[in-house]
Amino acid sequence: MPMDEGDNTGRTMALIRAACSDCGDLELHSQDLTVRVCIQNRSSSYRFRCPMCDMIEVRSAEDHVVNALLAAGVRYTQWNLPAELAEAHVGEAITHDDVLDFHDLLTTKDWFGTLASMTRR
Repeated sequence: MPMDEGDNTGRTMALIRAACSDCGDLELHSQDLTVRVCIQNRSSSYRFRCPMCDMIEVRSAEDHVVNALLAAGVRYTQWNLPAELAEAHVGEAITHDDVLDFHDLLTTKDWFGTLASMTRR
């Protein structure tokens, strides 16, 4: 990875090439990216905000890419899968009609009371 001359703190920063979905190829500094690793399944990605369109881009990354980014001084963070993935799912799947019925329920005056009475165990 090509190295930039440095920043105003006197540290040398790596110049990293990435691509925005809308704007195309970009050159970013190591401080502009974050490497993310999932604790449960060890899947890796990196993210950055496009300096041109301001959109956040997330890309999956193999180990060799993660290692190169970390060696270039990119920040590192770990994250957990949502706890909901481990919950037991019982009952029928929600259908499009269920969503429409719920929408209709929300238009009634006592929607909350009706909903609460439907969910009592």
